[in-house]
Amino acid sequence: MIGRLHGIVAEKQPPVILIDVHGVGYEVEAPMSVFYELPAVGDSVTLRIHHVVREDAHSLYGFLNEREREVFRSLIRVSGIGPKLALTLLSGMRADEFLRCVELADTATLSRLPGVGKKTAERLIMELQDRTSELTAQAPAPAGGNQAPGGEAAPADAVDEAVNALVALGYKQAEASRLLAGLDTDGASSETLIREALRKAVR
Repeated sequence: MIGRLHGIVAEKQPPVILIDVHGVGYEVEAPMSVFYELPAVGDSVTLRIHHVVREDAHSLYGFLNEREREVFRSLIRVSGIGPKLALTLLSGMRADEFLRCVELADTATLSRLPGVGKKTAERLIMELQDRTSELTAQAPAPAGGNQAPGGEAAPADAVDEAVNALVALGYKQAEASRLLAGLDTDGASSETLIREALRKAVR
């Protein structure tokens, strides 16, 4: 099982990162909360990995620190929550924000995320509330090798990339377009647009 990857960021196509490790490219899915903290393409990065093995695929999910990975692992132990929905949850809010919602039994905020209705929100709270203090106590350790994101030029198709990323995270095409409508797209990167759209979704 793969538990950690250290290599060069070869490509960033939310929610997938391609990491070059000595000439081998690993495709890693990551929540947008991780994407916002990634270094620029060409820089080194270290990610904690949750490795899912199935008959038809090996899937890698990446996190900047152990607490994020543990929150993800706690999520997928909840009945009805798979890796894709867990990825969406941790894209809509950071791990500490999610834990705070669980601790406060804030079903309203959790229910605004795609794929999470009131019943799912209640189940998340019921099954995870006892673990919030333990998970909150885990200080996020630096992943090592990460740098502040570089000043990359915004791609011309940033809006299309943002729509595709939101759809990959569970939003319907029309909903993704609605969330991006009204945002200032002039010169904005796809990551900036996704961040603003996700903030808009949980207001």
